[in-house]
Amino acid sequence: MSAALALFSSLFWGSADYLAGNLSKRYAAIAVTGVTQSFGLLIGMTIALFGNSFFAPTLHWNNYFLPGVFAGVCGFLGLISYYSGLATGRMGVVAPISSLSAVIPLIYAFARGERPSGIEIAGIVIALIGAFCASGPEIIKGVPLKPLIFGLGAAVGFGTALAFMAEGSKSSPIMTMTTMRLTTVSVCVLLALRYRTIGGFKRVELPTLVVIGAADFLANYFLGVATTKGMVSVAMILGSLFPIVTVLLAYKFLHERLHKVQYFGVFCAVLGVALISL
Repeated sequence: MSAALALFSSLFWGSADYLAGNLSKRYAAIAVTGVTQSFGLLIGMTIALFGNSFFAPTLHWNNYFLPGVFAGVCGFLGLISYYSGLATGRMGVVAPISSLSAVIPLIYAFARGERPSGIEIAGIVIALIGAFCASGPEIIKGVPLKPLIFGLGAAVGFGTALAFMAEGSKSSPIMTMTTMRLTTVSVCVLLALRYRTIGGFKRVELPTLVVIGAADFLANYFLGVATTKGMVSVAMILGSLFPIVTVLLAYKFLHERLHKVQYFGVFCAVLGVALISL
């Protein structure tokens, strides 16, 4: 069940990033982040209240609140970096670097004492290589400084957020993700008041913004639950396969050409998932 939830997380996350990356070409990445996170917050609050999942926060690390706040800040910075990087048009540089975010929660999981089996470790390594290659790395063509910085920022932000998400999910996955959105939206509200704008979105963009917010929230939630049903290390690697979904959607709808290394990456990702499932 843990593996299935983590894979669903990749599916939703990759879809959200594809839509948000396209939207960030026309609107500021920080505005896309703020509005979509607001919809994610509404969804989280609805699930928490109607599902009787709410309970009071505390300032202890065994509660969801502090990990949720730190995950929100780190994830917010990671999203802005990632969407800004995609908007530069160099997805082949930004996406593979950001996919390495899984290394940080892996270190966290091993520090907690997790010890996957030999075949699971092989699957983890192969799947991580697959996620990197399937993103279409253009490293050999030279790395422009701006996309490189955005990619590294996204990797650090996502990876750190994932580690905090796993920590908070031990208390409550749904409350951890809702706290993340509350933190992000609070920052965005302050920025909106400061600059007196919420991004200038047209009404026609509203459904897309809602879908992005919902998909991103569900991706986080599924991954959070996955970390409570199995090994964090395995869940995080399977959850890090989202760039493959983004690339395949770009291939299907934007007619972006796939390179040989991307086909190799998809093969490695499938092989890695198969080994982990064994």
